[in-house]
Amino acid sequence: MPYATQPEASHYVAGAYIEDSAGDALPVIYPATGEVIANLHAATQEVIDRALDAATEAQKEWAKLSPRERGRVLTRAAQILRERNHDMSVLETYDTGKPLQETLVADATSAADALEYFGGIANGLTGEHIPLGEDWAYTIREPLGVCVGIGAWNYPTQIAAWKAAPALACGNAMVFKPSEVTPLCALKLAEILEEAGAPKGLFNVVQGYGAVGHALITDPRVAKVSLTGSVPTGRKVYSTAAEQMKHVTMELGGKSPLVIFDDADLDNAVGGAILANFYSSGQICSNGTRVFVQKGIKEAFLKRLSERLSQAIIGDPMDEETNFGPMVSERQMEIVKGYLAKGLAEGARLITGGDQVDRPGYYLTPAIFADVTDDMTIAREEIFGPVMAVLDFEEEDEVIARANDTEFGLSAGVFTRDISRAHRVIGQLRAGTCFVNSYNDAPVEMPFGGVKMSGVGRENAKAAIEHYSQLKSVYVRMGDVEAPF
Repeated sequence: MPYATQPEASHYVAGAYIEDSAGDALPVIYPATGEVIANLHAATQEVIDRALDAATEAQKEWAKLSPRERGRVLTRAAQILRERNHDMSVLETYDTGKPLQETLVADATSAADALEYFGGIANGLTGEHIPLGEDWAYTIREPLGVCVGIGAWNYPTQIAAWKAAPALACGNAMVFKPSEVTPLCALKLAEILEEAGAPKGLFNVVQGYGAVGHALITDPRVAKVSLTGSVPTGRKVYSTAAEQMKHVTMELGGKSPLVIFDDADLDNAVGGAILANFYSSGQICSNGTRVFVQKGIKEAFLKRLSERLSQAIIGDPMDEETNFGPMVSERQMEIVKGYLAKGLAEGARLITGGDQVDRPGYYLTPAIFADVTDDMTIAREEIFGPVMAVLDFEEEDEVIARANDTEFGLSAGVFTRDISRAHRVIGQLRAGTCFVNSYNDAPVEMPFGGVKMSGVGRENAKAAIEHYSQLKSVYVRMGDVEAPF
């Protein structure tokens, strides 16, 4: 591979790279060229057992450490990750195809933020004292045990750290399965955590397809499953985990609304719509892909948006001038092309884009559809690509009802200069992660997650602690016990 951070083998288990060529072939394809840049293998049952055994043993050792000691390891890992940001960003670009301009500021850096944040709050993960007259009670926050993380392909480094950081801060161990499409970055995170002082086996990485994920989530050694993925996958994983009453966090898809009122700052609203649809070539679960624009500024919005999109630089992701890269895979590109065809067939007006670029790799130009109606396929289903659907609206109550008319509820945004209206509308939109005069900000200090079919639980912030720990309650009687006989 043409970069310095090449992982040495398919899996990282118990502090070492291991290979088992008996596992299914797992080729790694660079989206910018379509070339195979590595050949990995899916985990066999032997690899899975070794990872879970290693995690079980390491968790016992890790849980005996004080929270402060655990926090120091995570903080040191964040420092190492920042020191190696350039190499990790190059690896992320090879893994996903995202432009280096983007990965340098949005991927390993976000992972480092998570490790640093949870390392910093680890020492404050305490229970409480509950006075009960002469008696009293107290609570103890305990780890769950071995957690399984299952990642998506759009943010492989970030997702691995978003799951590992709170899990480890609470005293758990983790076995992480990256997406088979982007398997490389999590391996380097495992190296860094061990270098920072984590016990061997505390954070293990095993590769594979759905069968490997199924083997992990059904194993009785596993106490918790955290998935980032699609709604269909989430339904299956949630149902399977429920059979053994495992703890779960499901961060799933969305078809989020972005509402732009006619008093909004036009350039800010256009910028927000670009971030909500075309960052990472549109491959972000929280994207605001239903852009509701009040009729008074519709044409001005479309004109300015088209002008801004013409400035997109599509090209080699390793060139830091490039700001728009390829889709992650040929399969994903074909899925998006299918939605583009449906948009045209159902009567939406294509303003610009939607063309496959005549170059190697999986490039599509960013597309804008106008005159979209609520019943069109492109307004109902998650596309996960650079396709924006612009819908007209006239009244506030009308747009709130239409925005909420979806099975999803991950994110929502509002652009307006009227701050009262901003909070009033956000307060009525049924979504878990919302934005006012902005879009797709994801600081680790803010909980992230959805409602309805977009998932359960929260990642990041103090809220994540509730999903990676459990409370033990202890009642203490200070006097004699009275009994009926």
